[in-house]
Amino acid sequence: MLSSIFFRTRYGLGFFLLLCCMQAWAVVGVPELSRRVTDLTSTLSAEQVVALEDKLAAFEAQKGSQIAVLIVPSTQPKDIAEFGIEVADLSQIGRKGVDDGVIMIVAKDDRKLRLEVGYGLEGVIPDAVAKRVIEETITPYFKVGDYAGGIDAGVIRLMKLIEGEVLPPPPENQGDPQDEAAFMMTLFGGLIAGFVLSLIVGRLIGSMLAGLGSGMVAVLFFGLTLWLALFIGIMVFAIVGLLVGGRDWSGGGYGGSRSGSSWSGDSGFGGSSGGSSWSGGGGDFGGGGASGSW
Repeated sequence: MLSSIFFRTRYGLGFFLLLCCMQAWAVVGVPELSRRVTDLTSTLSAEQVVALEDKLAAFEAQKGSQIAVLIVPSTQPKDIAEFGIEVADLSQIGRKGVDDGVIMIVAKDDRKLRLEVGYGLEGVIPDAVAKRVIEETITPYFKVGDYAGGIDAGVIRLMKLIEGEVLPPPPENQGDPQDEAAFMMTLFGGLIAGFVLSLIVGRLIGSMLAGLGSGMVAVLFFGLTLWLALFIGIMVFAIVGLLVGGRDWSGGGYGGSRSGSSWSGDSGFGGSSGGSSWSGGGGDFGGGGASGSW
């Protein structure tokens, strides 16, 4: 009887300790930021997240600097400054060589806040200024439970500070997400049409018609530039001609292997599309910034 009780107690204690270790691991785990706004506490509504994402994206497109917001329940047992530099090292917010990234970290249950500032912005946002942004702009909102208001006010103040710094302009090849979507839709639509037309009127005429039609659709329906429409048309003509030319379409089926016709997800047009594929640009951090509480 006693041995049975001892057995259950020992394994019960072991299970409890395992749960504690798992919980501790979950708390101190450092997330890699794949969006401009990462809320692991569901503090912000979906509408607030979208509005903040759009504001940060527009600023990045205009100035080039990246600002990210991370809300976590706790950083314990790590200090928020230690946690912040780990997040910065992992996500590398800001442009490589320019180091113009800022990460706002909110540890909600700890009632702690930190601004992690990249090397390139330490001149315009030194530690003392970062401390004032926290104490004068953000925490007054947090003290009354308005987290969305405090984060938004802090982001706006950071943007104004960064606007006063002379930085390299953002790359000009970051296309509008709508143009990127139009490009991909027209390209793949043209390829499908080209394969169908090749079955009906032959490879050469089918690829020519598909290329011409794709270019016209790009201009007339999506409003893309003539140069981009020409590029799409040439791509459709070349791809359909090459792929169809390498297959045997006789007898209702097609033979040959699929080698050499693989596709990667990168179209080479305008960079990434959508918030889900966003990432840091390789910026470097050295521990500059400030912490606060409310």
